[in-house]
Amino acid sequence: MKHLSTSLNRLLAELEQPIVCLDLETTGGRPQQDRILEIGMVTLTPGQEPQQWAQLLNPGCPVSPYITQLTGIHPNMLRDMPRFEEIAASLALRLEGHIVVAHNARFDLAFLRQSFQRVEIPFQAKAICSVKLSRRLFPQETRHGLDAIIDRLEIPCRNRHRALDDARVVAEFLRRLADERLPEVVQACKLQWEQECLPPNLDAEFLRSIPNRPGVYLFFGSGEIPLYIGKSIHLRKRVLEHFRNDFRHDREMQIAQQVERIEWLETQGELGALLLESRLVKERNPLYNRQLRRKKELCTIVWAGPGSAAPQIRCGEEIRPGVCHGIFANRRSAKAALKRLAQEWGLCDIRLGLQKGKGACFGFQIKRCRGVCAGQESAAEHDERLSAAMQILQIQHWPFSGPIGIPEEDNSASLHVFDHWCHMGIVREDNGVIEQFADSASFDTDTYRILLRYLHHSPQQWRPLDQGWRQRTRQRSI
Repeated sequence: MKHLSTSLNRLLAELEQPIVCLDLETTGGRPQQDRILEIGMVTLTPGQEPQQWAQLLNPGCPVSPYITQLTGIHPNMLRDMPRFEEIAASLALRLEGHIVVAHNARFDLAFLRQSFQRVEIPFQAKAICSVKLSRRLFPQETRHGLDAIIDRLEIPCRNRHRALDDARVVAEFLRRLADERLPEVVQACKLQWEQECLPPNLDAEFLRSIPNRPGVYLFFGSGEIPLYIGKSIHLRKRVLEHFRNDFRHDREMQIAQQVERIEWLETQGELGALLLESRLVKERNPLYNRQLRRKKELCTIVWAGPGSAAPQIRCGEEIRPGVCHGIFANRRSAKAALKRLAQEWGLCDIRLGLQKGKGACFGFQIKRCRGVCAGQESAAEHDERLSAAMQILQIQHWPFSGPIGIPEEDNSASLHVFDHWCHMGIVREDNGVIEQFADSASFDTDTYRILLRYLHHSPQQWRPLDQGWRQRTRQRSI
């Protein structure tokens, strides 16, 4: 592009600012941890020839073989290049007063914001994402990546994945759009500024259809395994929060780059959302949920009581309230909990099974154990303290005589039924229709914690259910 076309000049006049078509090459996809390797820019100013500028940067961190293979940028090429902080002030001047146009602008702007933030230079810019332009103006197409646009429009690109060459492609794409569909391009650009927090692959009209009610939302990429599952009492508001300032959080940035569709399930209230989120995460195993994923070998501590053998760490077995003490992700965590009890309560490492052998334990030698292993206190005295200490970890007995129902905050007719810490189902008191039901349910750590917390904050909300509730709901649901 040697000269600005008439239509491109008209586009700049409509947008009332010059444009910088920009591309970055980086050491990876995480703005907080990775760094910029190369910047390429094509500046479009009304009545002037396009100005091109590119700069390699020393990232101050290793460049992986994958990035070298992808971009052709070898670490040796960067050794004598400036760091970002050395060019930050001049780069900020180049960008000041310009609209930034980039392919997947969210990615490039996230790296620029983080990089300027590290050197305490304020950076704000209007942005246009050429992926969003392609999706809006060519809805019949299924692919909108830069390679797809190059192939579709036969745009020449000598060095793909080099910053200046990719920025030239974006500039040429913008020129052709302005030549052929100027009014639509102007409208699409202005619409983007109204919806600038949205990822490139999501439709704003679709997001407006998400209700601001309690429920669970599921983010999907190109496959059927969810990227992330979350819950909120205001679904649409929470979904949009994921995409605001996502450059500050690597996980949010990765989700925003990959998300292509969203599904949601409404619930009657917050309790239902908490329970449904926990269940769906375990069933669907989303990529970016870690806290609620099903742990195949949860561990617990079993101890029969005073006078019995040492506490046993057991993994992968059924966790039983009243018998088991603590819920741990692995054996190491369970052992660490026993060590903390030993330290806080003056207990013996040998009697806790933390140390083998006879005679005085290591804790006694450092004056932490009170000496049951050295004959300075009786086993009964020791086990009395151990019993008190284990009560802290013990999974509570079911405190009710039978099943209970808990209404949602905004729908007293809808009851969540629990029995022995298990979520059995949801029934409606007004007509007995059953919405979800389990003939039997196993103990679930997250359900236990959710219910404990709920009963603590709302102790008067539960209702006792007689033993006939199951038969009545079965009959009504047929």
